[in-house]
Amino acid sequence: MQTKDNLFEYARKYIPGGVNSPVRSFQSIGIDPVFMHHGKGASITDERGRSYIDYCMSWGALIAGHADPAVTDNIIDAAQKGTSFGTATRKEVELARMIAEAVPSIDRVRLVNSGTEAVMSAVRLARGYTGRDKVVKFEGAYHGHADHLLGRAGSGAATFGVPDCAGVPEDFVKHTLVLPFNDPEKLEDAIKEHGDSLAAIVTEPVMANCGVIPPRDGFLQQMREAADRCGAVLIFDEVITGFRLSYGGAQQCYGVTPDITCLGKIIGGGMPVGAFGGRKEIMNHLAPDGDVYQAGTLSGNPVSVSAGIAILDKLEALRPYKQLRERTERLCRGLEKGAEQADLDVEVSRTGSMFSLFFTALPPVDYNGAQQQDTETFAHFFRAMLKQGIYMSPSAFETNFLSIAHEEKDVEKTVEGAMRAFELCSNTG
Repeated sequence: MQTKDNLFEYARKYIPGGVNSPVRSFQSIGIDPVFMHHGKGASITDERGRSYIDYCMSWGALIAGHADPAVTDNIIDAAQKGTSFGTATRKEVELARMIAEAVPSIDRVRLVNSGTEAVMSAVRLARGYTGRDKVVKFEGAYHGHADHLLGRAGSGAATFGVPDCAGVPEDFVKHTLVLPFNDPEKLEDAIKEHGDSLAAIVTEPVMANCGVIPPRDGFLQQMREAADRCGAVLIFDEVITGFRLSYGGAQQCYGVTPDITCLGKIIGGGMPVGAFGGRKEIMNHLAPDGDVYQAGTLSGNPVSVSAGIAILDKLEALRPYKQLRERTERLCRGLEKGAEQADLDVEVSRTGSMFSLFFTALPPVDYNGAQQQDTETFAHFFRAMLKQGIYMSPSAFETNFLSIAHEEKDVEKTVEGAMRAFELCSNTG
């Protein structure tokens, strides 16, 4: 058994980079990653016994906090009955019903194993449904690691993607058109030029994988109208925002209904899960009814769907969104005040219970593909917060999350810690 002091070194012997997802490596933070042992409520405790207020919350999946009894009890009960069957089960139907009744765009839903799989499958379905190839995505958005969505903008402001990852052939992204977010003119130009061959417009309704970037007024509606005009499928990637901004997701908040919605994170209560759903005339193109193939051995896994049912039951009963929004607002105001007192140029962006900090002279809320971020100062801030027992998402371009389990005392401690961290960053600069 390895000691706690050399756990990362030990991990690197067997796992590439010592981690199973790159952002966990803390590479941009300049320190070794923290290995967690357990969590409860709003806190997590590492292998050395140090506890932290957690604002990563498994990248937004844990809206009820860590080890919520309603979720864990359902997981234990399900696991004792069998972890997988490879057959249909009653509980997967129940979760599908709950999702369809909650999300405005969904008549029918297919359960999968991750957000990546959900978006990958949704794009395939859109292509099969329309008989077209091209897809619009927006610069800075992350829709999982499917090859055709790992494209970045080329030399122009709105160009067909070029691979953003080694191992992705150019042919895989040649049909992916990358546009700047919140730029109505570029979207209209793309529709005029490529509308006849466009299968789908894929977007996070609130950008949440490059920090929290809300849409400009009318931009989502413009996407809806543009997709209708050219016959493309509008896909909302609500893997992060689904059941977080409201029980019906971001689409309910903004009053814009896509054709297909992708979900993950919250609907699994912390267990691996994903889903995509939409209008029945589109979803009926999936096998076995239609000619678009999609399958998965563990799709609708009974343990995962049991956790999902528990958390959706809780959210439907509590409807905690107003409280979460108000608590997040108080936290963000405290962060803004602390940065101002330290004379640091920090933009705090928030939507609902999601927030991010940008150490930048250029406010990022109208993201147009040229976001500037002082990653070095963010790294100083992260390390200073970690030492005070506050765990933020370990990337300058990721989102932080509040949960139902966060209390006012957590907000107060975080603001106090941030004031000290901002002051240290100011002195370091």
